[in-house]
Amino acid sequence: MTDLAIAANGLRKSYGEKAVLDGVDLAVPEGTIFSLLGPNGAGKTTTVQILSTSIPADGGTVQVAGHDLARRPDDVRGAIGVTGQYSAVDKLLTGEENLLLMADLWHLSRRDGKRKAAELLERFALVDAAGKTAQTYSGGMQRRLDLAMTLVGDPRLIFLDEPTTGLDPRSRRSMWQIVRELVAGGVTIFLTTQYLEEADELADRIALLDHGRLIAEGTADELKRLIPGGHIELTFAASHLLDAARDVIGAGIADPEALTLRVPSDGSVRAVRDMLVALDGRSIDVAEMSVHTPDLDDVFLTLTGQQKEATR
Repeated sequence: MTDLAIAANGLRKSYGEKAVLDGVDLAVPEGTIFSLLGPNGAGKTTTVQILSTSIPADGGTVQVAGHDLARRPDDVRGAIGVTGQYSAVDKLLTGEENLLLMADLWHLSRRDGKRKAAELLERFALVDAAGKTAQTYSGGMQRRLDLAMTLVGDPRLIFLDEPTTGLDPRSRRSMWQIVRELVAGGVTIFLTTQYLEEADELADRIALLDHGRLIAEGTADELKRLIPGGHIELTFAASHLLDAARDVIGAGIADPEALTLRVPSDGSVRAVRDMLVALDGRSIDVAEMSVHTPDLDDVFLTLTGQQKEATR
């Protein structure tokens, strides 16, 4: 059985009479990317603050990196790293100085601190800017430096709270590649993001939080199949094949001019296989096939009732 980097049961947090988290259960396997999505005010940041020991929970049990969150918070802090949407970089220091400062906070020797800083500057393509103050860095460079500072302590689990907010598409994709490399090296990533494309691109599993409760969880494909609107589009080389396919399948909308048949489907492997087997049994050749499923925008809108603009 895969070990869990995070195991939370019945997590609760209230401010006055307002319940921000109302019995949240989380299970995050080690070496994976887990993304927590939700509209503004859903409880995402509160969840990260509790799991990273910034604030206490009102109820529930939590294990983080194998340590009991309530009883051994110092051990939890020693095993995690946190990179928030607001950079912890000191802009008056150089990139190298920021990393050396983190090394001092982790009580590394001067020699080990310099070695670690050099390694991270190289890894995050910041060598040429190492001697420049961080205020001269682009947004993408500052985010890379911020994450590099988090890695000085060699965390097993990293909380990334909206790490690419405000970055241009190129910088965002560069950050995605860094995240993938971290996970390939055995690090676990707990990601909150306002970009649904980011969760779709990166996450092994996604949980949707709304009004303090988890309302859905699964892979991106599993979540997309929760709502209607998916279909399979088949293209044929001749009109008689299109007509025959429509008779065999018994459903769908045909376009005689484009020689296509659009069949409602959840897009699952079984659904596609059963359809192709039925057509093959009648010697009906399919020239092209494409599977269309709702995207995470559609899932978010349907399950939370929020407008898509609120997620961007």
